[in-house]
Amino acid sequence: MMNIHDCIQFANETPICFLATADKDQPRVRALGFWFADETGFYFQTSTVKEFTHQLEKNKKTEVCFYKHSGMIGTMLRVAGEVEFINDVKLKERVMEDRPFLKSFGLTIQSPELIIFRISHGEAHIWTMENNLKPKEIIKF
Repeated sequence: MMNIHDCIQFANETPICFLATADKDQPRVRALGFWFADETGFYFQTSTVKEFTHQLEKNKKTEVCFYKHSGMIGTMLRVAGEVEFINDVKLKERVMEDRPFLKSFGLTIQSPELIIFRISHGEAHIWTMENNLKPKEIIKF
């Protein structure tokens, strides 16, 4: 039986994910470079210049898909919940250390364009070909 710690590990080992939003009645999905996950949530960093930031402000519900390719078919982790925007200096310091390329975009810890958000509560599901036809094992967190 999978648990939230398995999901955290999988997300941290999968640097690219796909995040879904809604733009009025139109679904939108895009690939993102994932930041990190721990017991407090799944963390993302972006900028206000990105359209999806404004989409999430209007509708905080999202689903993120992490996919790890292996052999013919891989493993997928889906995490659904509401985003929480975080304005925390320590996290902003950490993101600038973890992602030094942000400085080349002119971002600093004080930049209002620097956005951090997380999914701290929701549901997760790990899909493999082996569990494809079985009922979903939903992991609440």
